[in-house]
This record gives sequence, structure tokens and C-alpha cells, in this order.
Amino acid sequence: MVSLVDMGSPENDHQADLAINECLNPESPNSFFLYAGAGSGKTYSLVRALEKFEELHGERFRRAGKKVGVITFTNAACDEIVERVKGDPLFHISTIHSFCWLQIKHFHDDIRRWLCAEIPIEIEELEQREAKGRVGTQASIARQRSIISNKERLEWLSKRREFTYNPNGDNFGKASLSHSDVLKICADFLRSKPSFQQLVVNRYPFLLIDESQDTNKRLIEALFFVEEQQKERFGLGLIGDMMQRIYGDGKHDLGVQLPPRWVRPVKEMNRRSLSRIVALANDIRSQNDEHRQKALEGKDGGHVRLFITSSNNPDKPGFEKYVREQMANVSGDDVWNDYEEVKHLVLEHMMAAVRMGFSEMYSALRAHNRFSTALNSGDLPAVKFFSESVLPLYEHEISGATHAVMTHLRRSKSPLLYNANLKDLSENGNPLLFLKSAIKEVVELIDKNPEASFYEVLQCVAKYNLFDVPQSLSPFSEQMKVDDEDLAPEEDEGEKVSSLDAIQNFLHTPFRQIVPYKKYVRSEGAFDTHQGVKGREFDRVLVVMDDEEAGGFLFSYEKLFEVKSPTKGDVEKQLKGEETGIDRTRRLFYVTCTRAEKSLALVAYSQQPTLLKEKVVSKGWFEDYEVVC
Repeated sequence: MVSLVDMGSPENDHQADLAINECLNPESPNSFFLYAGAGSGKTYSLVRALEKFEELHGERFRRAGKKVGVITFTNAACDEIVERVKGDPLFHISTIHSFCWLQIKHFHDDIRRWLCAEIPIEIEELEQREAKGRVGTQASIARQRSIISNKERLEWLSKRREFTYNPNGDNFGKASLSHSDVLKICADFLRSKPSFQQLVVNRYPFLLIDESQDTNKRLIEALFFVEEQQKERFGLGLIGDMMQRIYGDGKHDLGVQLPPRWVRPVKEMNRRSLSRIVALANDIRSQNDEHRQKALEGKDGGHVRLFITSSNNPDKPGFEKYVREQMANVSGDDVWNDYEEVKHLVLEHMMAAVRMGFSEMYSALRAHNRFSTALNSGDLPAVKFFSESVLPLYEHEISGATHAVMTHLRRSKSPLLYNANLKDLSENGNPLLFLKSAIKEVVELIDKNPEASFYEVLQCVAKYNLFDVPQSLSPFSEQMKVDDEDLAPEEDEGEKVSSLDAIQNFLHTPFRQIVPYKKYVRSEGAFDTHQGVKGREFDRVLVVMDDEEAGGFLFSYEKLFEVKSPTKGDVEKQLKGEETGIDRTRRLFYVTCTRAEKSLALVAYSQQPTLLKEKVVSKGWFEDYEVVC
């Protein structure tokens, strides 16, 4: 039988907010770890603390040129907090990578010395693995190329250099720092360079870190070091929930051995979800800890259903449509029948691509490993050209928004609007007639042929010089034979598919995919990944659990539900007290279930549907009638 959940007042967590306010006192700063479960209003508490700080200490901090640093997990979370504090420059709000880059970006000589010390260590490790590995394998070839590349970069670093970094995309080239490099460099500078440490503390006497359970372990430990050294003038505030830790590079024992002087407020209310969903969340996390949330008074009820079918189901989208129909009947909420109004959570990006209709372009581009980060964030230049330049032009034109078309062309710095081009075109009549003709041809190409490829659209845009074509697409902007050997960039070494081949394959897929792709990367579509919705909430949530389709090895719902037995490796890790894939999956399951405010549908594709039902009911997570098999 499922557990009951206690109800409580919003004022139950008032003491936690007061404790944070007391910590943020420049006269006697104190560090804290705010322990707060899903839906507890962590961002609400953070914003209230900032507002109170501005009221009490803002004028003094501004005169001294100091700020409160606030580190969040995503750009969306940054934007939300910036909006809620009305863009007050007293607070520096950024993602962890952006924050670290800001601190180190002017220390080029120190970065070069750091790289010169680190790269030989990496080369030695690669050489040791190569000596133990099998010669001739793909892994061996990749190691050898990586060794050569590192040695070349080391030689390049023999002279003074300046470095670059993009926190929102992939970073290529010898001068570019990787995402992990930026975190490591900042962490090491905080530990090894007293002057650097002083600069950071002087700028940010208080540093608050949201989602601290997923913040890079090396950096968190460096900040603990700084806090211990500077505790009289520096306060570190960690906000998080270890049950919501998803990524592997976080500090797994965060909050376990904090110094006694640290304040540890706890929030016990779930402000987001109705009581049935809170009860399920409590039952899921009961195998990890004893933290049980209360639901808000007046938020009782809610609907939870688990739908189970075979992994071999030939029509999974059809089954998920059936689930939405059933949820509409169960909850009395007809909006469940509106596909776009239900947030579907999947484990892997490709699962979303298949269901939303951009799998061809996605699979072509993800074949080149180094495209992954920018592809998943919407920042890959080859794709951004179509999503941010071509698609808005098409959409404005078909809606009849002539003014918006011209505004978009100006903002996109269309070459056709350059003074020199306008002058040349005006010699042959009205220059805008040429522009209209160009736009018309692009629109007609897309409208009249639903299967028009990205390549055809690129050719049409390039023909009229409507937009500047990014370097990665320039080999394809004119009809010409592409020589892979001549054009493949240096960084393609070690990849199974070159960047040139990946882009070429992408260009020959249908352009219509750019619409659902853009919605997906902006989190505006019906689908999102389990990992991509931390901190967010939705009235209706449908979670798709399919180990076979996800194709990974880090998570396993079949093991979590005890349909599959733990492996020998799982058992050995459990005996050593180490994390297993079952632990990771349980936390991920908790995160996904707690995104729902009113109703939650769980779809499990299983090799043994009947056994799965028996297991989850025996666990007490669901009543028998809540499981549809």
C-alpha cells in the first residue's frame, strides 16, 4: 500500500529563509548548506534572500564595488533569477562555466603554464593505456592521434598565446579551452594562487551555488578550501538536494562532513505537486534517505498511473497516444489529449528526435562526436544558420509581416542590405525588387516541396547572397565536388565520421525538420530529456522509460524495478559502498516524477511486463489499480 503524505502550511519553511538571511551578513558572514527536496521553492528562497540582502546591504556593497555571486545550472535558470531580481547589477548571476571563465579569462600566461604542466601528464596516461591496449583497434588509433595532437599543442604552447572559450558550445582549435579545462583551471588557481583567491573573494564576498549537488567536484572542493582560508570575510552558500544529483562529476558526499560552524537549514514543504505525487516521491527516495516532504494544505489529490507494455511494441508513439487518452479519462482533464500541452520526458535526445520528427538530421550530425554539445544546445553554426537566419525569414514572410522581414534581415546583417550591394542593385532598378525575388524563391522552395533538403535551401540562399554562410557550410554553398581530404579539419582526427561528412549527410535531409528541432532545443516542444528539466515543473508529465531504445549503460529502469538482476559489477560496487547504475536511475526517476504538478503518467517498455507490475506494486509505490498492464 502506498504511503500517506502529511500536509503543512507555507510558513513551515519560514525559519529556513530567516537562517539564510542571517548568514548573508557582511559583518559576520557564515556559510550554509540549504537542504531542499524537489518542488520546495529553492529558487524562491534564493530570490528572497537576494532581495533582503539588497535592502540591508546593497548600498554599502555598491559603493565598495562588490557583488554577490550566484551560480546556477542552466542559462534558463540564470534568466529566471535575473528577471526576478529585476536585473539588479548587485548580483552577478551566471552558469558555473561562465563564472569560471570570467575569473580566469585575462590570465593567459598562467593558463599557458597550467596547460604546459597538464598536457604532459595526459600524454603519459595515454601512452600507458596504449602500451596496455591492443594495437590496430579503433581505440588504439584514437589514442595515437590524441597523443600526436597533444604533442603538437604542447609545441604550439612554447610561445606566449591568448586563449578563447565559448561556454555555450563546442570549442575547437589549439587556442580554445574545453569546458572541463575551464573548471579545472579555475579550481587549481583558487587553491594555488593566493592573489587569484583574493581577487575572487574581494569581488564576491558571498558566492551562492544552486544545484550544488551537480556542481563539479574539483571546483566545489576548491571553494571549500577558499571558504576555510577566508571564513572571516567570505561566505559560501550551497543550495541543493543529493537525491536530485544526476551528473557524475558532482561531489557525491556533499553535505556529509561540513564544519560545525556551517548553518544547515532544511525545507520540508513541497510547494509544487499535489499530495499523490508527493507521496510517490517520498516512497521513491525512502530507499536513499529519511527525508519526507509535506504537501501544501489545499493541494491534496492528484493522479499517478504506470502503463506497462512490451519492449517489442511495434507502435510506441501510438501506445503513448493511448496513454494520453487514458490520462484524460482518469484525471478528467481533456488537455491530456493535446500532445503539445503534455511534457514528455525521455532518457536520450535521439528518443525525442524520433518522436518529434527530426531524427534524420540529428543522427547525421551526432555521428561526429564533437558536435554533440552544440547540437543539443542549438548552438552548432551549421544548424543555427537555418534555425536562426533562414527559418525566421520564412516564417515572417508567410505570415505577411513585411516589417518583421526587413528587421530580421537587418539584425542578421544580410549582405543584400550592405550599402555597396544596394548601390550596385539600384543601378539596375529598384534594389528591393531583387530582395523580394530572393525571398520569394526561398519561400516557394520550402512551401512547394515538403521534402526540400537543407542543401537545396542553402543553395537558394547562397545564390542570392541573402545571409552570410558560416564557414562549416561554405564548401556546400555552391554546386561543387567536395574533396574530403582537402577540407577535413585537423580536429577530426580520431573521429569515426569527419565533421565534413556529418554536415554533408545532414544537408541531404529534409529542411522541414528544423521546426521541431528548434522547438526541442528551446524546450518549447512536447519532449525533453530527463536531465534537461531539473528545476522545472509542468501540469501534466509523461515519462517514457525504455532501456533498449535509450541504448545507454549508465541507467537501467529494468534493474530499478527488479525485472533484471544486478550484475556482478553492481553487487561488487554495492558491497564497496560505491554508486551503481540502479542508484543513478532511482535519483533520475525521482527527478522526473517530481516535475509533475497535477498528474503523472509513467510509460514502461519492458521485456517482462507482468513481472514489472508485480514488483512495483509489492514495493508499495503504486496501488494495483494505478498500474495498467
